[in-house]
Amino acid sequence: MRMLIGIVGPCSAGKSTLARVLRAEGYTVKEIRQEHSGVPTMWQRITNPDVLIYLDVSMEEAARREHLERPSSWWREEREVRLAHAREHCDLYVDTTALTTEEIVAQVKAFLEGRREKRPPLTDFGDTLS
Repeated sequence: MRMLIGIVGPCSAGKSTLARVLRAEGYTVKEIRQEHSGVPTMWQRITNPDVLIYLDVSMEEAARREHLERPSSWWREEREVRLAHAREHCDLYVDTTALTTEEIVAQVKAFLEGRREKRPPLTDFGDTLS
């Protein structure tokens, strides 16, 4: 069974880019658009990933990436209400503000590889089961 990776975070944090790169490398990935939902646990209800990655970004960097200024009240709603539950329950938190795509991917892949190594191997019961 493949590990389902969920990616969540504010607009312009790099969710789509990371998902595209990971999919190209064979990972099963779901971008979770939690930032657009007022239901704090939507990420669990709809996706319930094996691993939840939270990508974060500063308000200033998000505005630069989007070429769009959003009101600070909108930003607070997104981060403090809509994304708070996912951030509290994520397996990996990455602040993408000052990172390149390559650095983000390297951090995420190192984390995922570490999780694979920690999983116990499947037992081959062979003829021991009747």
